[in-house]
Amino acid sequence: QLQLVESGGGLVRPGGSLRLSCAASGLTLDYMHIAWFRQAPGKEREGVSCIITRDGITHYIDSVKGRFTISRDSAKNTVYLQMNNLKPEDTAVYYCAAGKSPNFDGTPDTSWEAFRYDFWGQGTQVTVSG
Repeated sequence: QLQLVESGGGLVRPGGSLRLSCAASGLTLDYMHIAWFRQAPGKEREGVSCIITRDGITHYIDSVKGRFTISRDSAKNTVYLQMNNLKPEDTAVYYCAAGKSPNFDGTPDTSWEAFRYDFWGQGTQVTVSG
C-alpha cells in the first residue's frame, strides 16, 4: 500500500515562496500520475499540477503556470511542488495524490479528476497573507 506524506506548508507573505514535499513509502512512484490538489474553505477541491512519472510530462492549471513547478526525485521517492510568487488566492490545504497510469487516458483533463487517484496524503496548509 502506498502512503503519501506532505510537508512544507506554512504562512507566507504575498510574493513569497514555499516548497511542498510529498514523500512516498510502500510503493515506488514509477508508472504513476502524481498530482497536487488544493482545497480552499468553501470551495471545491481543484487539481493544481501533475507529473506523469513514466515520461516526466507535467501539467498545470492556468492560474499557477509560470509560478509553480512540479518535480520528482526518484531516488527519494518524493515529489515536490515549488511555489513562487504566491498570492492570497493560493491559500488552501494542499494534497498530494497518486494514481496508477492505466487510470488515465493520456489527456491533460483527466489529470484533474480526483476519482482517478488511488492514494492521498493528509494535506498541508498553505496560507498566503500579510
